[in-house]
Amino acid sequence: MPHSRFESIGAYLPTKRVTTQELIAQLKETPGFDLERITGVKERRFRDTSPDHHEDSFTLAMNAVEDCLSRSQYTADDIDVIISTSITRSKDGTKMYMEPSFAGSIAKAIGARADVITFDLSNACAGMLTGTYILDRMIRSGAVRRGIVVSGEAITPIAETAVAEISEKYDLQFASLTVGDSGAAVVLDQAVDDNDKIHYIELTTASEYSHLCLGMPSDKSQGVALYTDNRKMHNESRFLLWTDTQGGYLEREGRSFADENFDYMIHHQFGAGAIPFINAIAEREFGAPMPPDLNVLEKYGNTSTTSHFIVLHDQLSQQAIPTGSKLLMVPAASGVVAGFLSTTISSLKV
Repeated sequence: MPHSRFESIGAYLPTKRVTTQELIAQLKETPGFDLERITGVKERRFRDTSPDHHEDSFTLAMNAVEDCLSRSQYTADDIDVIISTSITRSKDGTKMYMEPSFAGSIAKAIGARADVITFDLSNACAGMLTGTYILDRMIRSGAVRRGIVVSGEAITPIAETAVAEISEKYDLQFASLTVGDSGAAVVLDQAVDDNDKIHYIELTTASEYSHLCLGMPSDKSQGVALYTDNRKMHNESRFLLWTDTQGGYLEREGRSFADENFDYMIHHQFGAGAIPFINAIAEREFGAPMPPDLNVLEKYGNTSTTSHFIVLHDQLSQQAIPTGSKLLMVPAASGVVAGFLSTTISSLKV
């Protein structure tokens, strides 16, 4: 059975920068903790809301797709499937769309073939990795030759709601102050050798934790809000979802974590304070040291579904990932979704 690989990558980040200190200064009540120190987020990007250049989920996604195709060997006419994985679905300004699908609209905008397969899916912040999981299986089965996974996240309206509504020292909306807007896209095609392929990707959902992070209309205003119980989310039992699932997978394959020889790892970008705790648990469970962690929290914050690929794009653009590096991507999403993706990248460039 063939494997897939990441053939090209694209990203888009709005130009407007908003610092954590600027957001904190707008709150009615100063938090009882140092949000910037705990999260590691110094600034994030906010979409442009000016009348002459209004950015939304769709425009962010389109910019990322165009960037991705600009460095791909393929044109839009070569693409067999497009999967859109945004949580936010704003288009034409502030309107939220479910139909027509974003994937279908993107296909039309880039001039894809009439028979291209298009569909949207949502799986919280694991969206792009879920799209990658499905496209990987489609390529490995022979159903398609190549495709695009894309997400445009205009998610900072939850930060705007949080700024307007937080009035206590601790509030379930504090996590909303860490998010940033972005777009990301990847083309996957069939791998030709072990130096450039997705070795494996698996995801799992533990629904008993689903109530700990909920996105919904605000219970105080007309805004959209995110309510996250970080005190219960960031605990050992939840973090063990990753180590238990990957440990079980490797055991069935007759390998250990140390055998994988990962050069780098990319966690979901949800908070710098939690990553050392997660890695300490992983080192204990796997009996092996963790590879160096790549992150962009300080300058982009939590970009939700796009986070792993914003990190990858950023580090490739800085030439910080040598050719032939083996990476481990670890999702963490509401639902709660955990899992792992192992890939070696050689031809992927920015």
